[in-house]
Amino acid sequence: MIVYVIYLVTRSKTVGLAATSVTIFGFVCQTIAFLTRWSHSYDFWVASNPTSSLVESLLRAAPLRNLYESLIFFVWSLILIHLLIEFKYKNRSLGAFVTPVAALALLFIDISGTTKEIQPLMPALQSNWLLFHVLLAFLGYAAFGVSFGAAAAYIIMITENRKEKTYIFWSIIIGIFLVVLIAMGMDFLGLSAEERKELIQSHFLKTTFRSDSGGVAAASYVIGIAFIYLIWQFGLGLKKVLGSLAVTPQMLEDIEYKSIAIGFPLFTIGGLIMGAIWANSAWGKYWSWDPKETWSLITWFVYALYIHARFVAGWRGKRVAILAVVGFVAVIFTYLGVNLVLSGLHSYGSG
Repeated sequence: MIVYVIYLVTRSKTVGLAATSVTIFGFVCQTIAFLTRWSHSYDFWVASNPTSSLVESLLRAAPLRNLYESLIFFVWSLILIHLLIEFKYKNRSLGAFVTPVAALALLFIDISGTTKEIQPLMPALQSNWLLFHVLLAFLGYAAFGVSFGAAAAYIIMITENRKEKTYIFWSIIIGIFLVVLIAMGMDFLGLSAEERKELIQSHFLKTTFRSDSGGVAAASYVIGIAFIYLIWQFGLGLKKVLGSLAVTPQMLEDIEYKSIAIGFPLFTIGGLIMGAIWANSAWGKYWSWDPKETWSLITWFVYALYIHARFVAGWRGKRVAILAVVGFVAVIFTYLGVNLVLSGLHSYGSG
C-alpha cells in the first residue's frame, strides 16, 4: 500500500515497478501461507475424524471457516483481482485505492481480537455447500472492493470543489470508516492480554464512543468529526495527483462497472442461493431473516439497483459511482458490522 501511495505521489516508473513487485511477492507468500494452513487444517481434521475420506477431509479443512480465515481469503482475492486489472489496463494507479482496503482488512484482524488458531469445525458448518457459499461470496466481495476503489478514485477525479454533494458524501463515508477503525485500535490497546482473546463484540468502541465516561464519549465525537473534516478539506488534493497520471475517469468507470458485473453473479449464486441451500441443510429453513441474511439481501438489492440503473435507466458517472460506494459500505456492514453489533445464526462466524 505504502509503495503504491509513493508511486501516486512521485509518478516514478521505478517506484511503480517496485509497488507491483512487492504486491506480487506478498501475494505469492500469502498463497503459500493459505495452502500451508489448509494442510495443517487437514491434519487437524483427520486426527479428529479418522474415518473421513480424502475428498471430504480436504473440503472440511478448507481455511474458510471463521472470521480470521475468511478475511485472509478476502484479502487474497482482492489482491488477485487487483493484479489482473493492473496487468489488463497496464496502469498501477488503482493500487493506491485498492491495496489500502486490503491493508485495513489485515489491520482489522489484529484489532478485532479474532482467534487465529485452528479450531474444530462445528456440525452446522460441515457441509460442502458452505465451502462453495463462502468461496464464491468472498470472490464477489473482493470484486466489489475493487469497484469501490475505482468509484472512489472516479469521484475524486470529477470533483470540481469541496461543496459538491458527491465529494461530501465520499469524504464522510471514508472518514467514518477510518474513525471506527482507529477507535477499534484504541479498544485493542486498552485491553489486557487475556481480554484480547475475547471477541471484539464485547468491547466494540467501549474505549471511545461507547465509553462509560460521558466526557470521553463527547470528546470522541468531537475528534471524530474533526478527523472527517480534515479528510474533506485535504482529500481534493488527490485530484491533482490522479490528473497527472495515465488514468482517466472513463477508465475508472469501466473498472468499476466490470468489477460489479463479475462480483454480482458470484455474490448472487454463492452468497444468496448456495447460502440458502446450506441454511436449509443446517437449520431446516432456506431463509430465516437472520441479520446476516437480511443485510446480504440489502447488499444484493444495492448492486441490483446499480445494474438496473446502468442498463435500463442509462445512469452513468456520479450516480452509479455513489451506488458502488454505498454497495461496498453494505458489504462491510453485512460481513463485519453484523458480527460486531448484532447477533444471530451466523454469530459463530465472528470467532
